[in-house]
Amino acid sequence: MAEGSAGGNEPPREHPQNLQGLLQMAITAGNAEPSQLEPMSDERRQWLQEAMAQAFRGQLEEVEQMKECLRVLEAVSPGGDGGETSEPAEGDPSRQAGALELLAELCENLDNAADFCKLDGMRLLAHRYLEHPAPELRWRAAHLVGTCAQNVPTVQEQALALGCMRKLLRLLDHDGADAVRIKALFAISCLVRAQEGGLQQFLRLDGFSVLMRAMQSPVEKLKVKSAFLLQNLLLDHPEHKETLCSMGMVQQLVALIRSEHSPFHEHVLGALCSLGTDFPQGVRECREPQLALEELLRERCQLLQKQEEFQEELEFCERLQRVCFQTPPEDSSMDR
Repeated sequence: MAEGSAGGNEPPREHPQNLQGLLQMAITAGNAEPSQLEPMSDERRQWLQEAMAQAFRGQLEEVEQMKECLRVLEAVSPGGDGGETSEPAEGDPSRQAGALELLAELCENLDNAADFCKLDGMRLLAHRYLEHPAPELRWRAAHLVGTCAQNVPTVQEQALALGCMRKLLRLLDHDGADAVRIKALFAISCLVRAQEGGLQQFLRLDGFSVLMRAMQSPVEKLKVKSAFLLQNLLLDHPEHKETLCSMGMVQQLVALIRSEHSPFHEHVLGALCSLGTDFPQGVRECREPQLALEELLRERCQLLQKQEEFQEELEFCERLQRVCFQTPPEDSSMDR
C-alpha cells in the first residue's frame, strides 16, 4: 500500500519493487531536510524489512542459479578428468546452450557478473567454450564474455588475463559462423572501450587489421559494427591515427566507400573524418590524386541529397570535403 506525504499535498509514494529501488529510497531519505523527516510507521518498517529480505533472498537465488548453470557447463565426457582441457559432455549441447543463455540474462546485473567471475565462470568460457566445436556454444560464450565485461573493470581485467582478447580476435578473423564473428566483435568492443589494458592488448595483437578485414566481410551486420567500433576508437583515442595511416587505412576506407552503397558507409566516412581532423598526414593521404576522393564525395553528396535516412552520412561527406579539400592540411580541425 502506498503512503501519502505528511502534508497530504504530494502524490502517494510507491513502494520500490527491487533492490535498486530500495537503495534509491534510502538515498532519498538520507537527503531529506530535517523538517521533512518523519517517524517510520510500524507498517512501513515491517514492509521495508520484508522487502530487503526478499531482495537479498532473490540475489542468493540468482547465485544458486548461476552455480547450477556452471555445473552443467563443467560436465565432462566419461573418462574426462575435469581439467581445463577436458572435452565438454557429448549429447547435451541444448542444456549447455540453455545454461549459457540463462547466464547471459543473469549477468546483465553487474553484481551477478562479478559473482560469475568469482565462481570461475570466466575461466570456463576462456578455456573451453570460446573454442568449443559447436558454433552455437561459441557465439553464446562470446556473448556472455561481452555481457559480463561491459562497464565492469574487474571483470574486464580477468577476461584479459585469461587470454580472451586473443581468442576473440581469432574468432572474429577466422570463424566460419557469422553469428560467432558478430558476437566476438561485441565482446571485443566491451573489452576495449574505456579499458586501457584491453586497448593495449588489442593493439599488440594487430586488432586494427582484424577490424579492417571484418569491414570487408560480405556480412552486413559485421561490416556496420566493425566500422562503428573503428569510428569510436578513433574518436576516443586520436593518438593512434599515425599507426592507422601507416597501415594504409585511408586507402582501404576509401575503397570501402567505392563499394555498393550501404548503411555502413556512414561509419566509414566518420572514421575518415576522424583521421583527417587535427592530423595533417591524414588530410594529405585523403588528397592523394589516385584516390579521387574529392570527386567521390561530390557524387555521394548528390546521391544522398533529400534522402532523410542518410542525412548523417551526408553530413560526414560535407564535413570531409571541408576538412580535406577546403582548408590547408595544417589547419584541418573538424567542425563540431
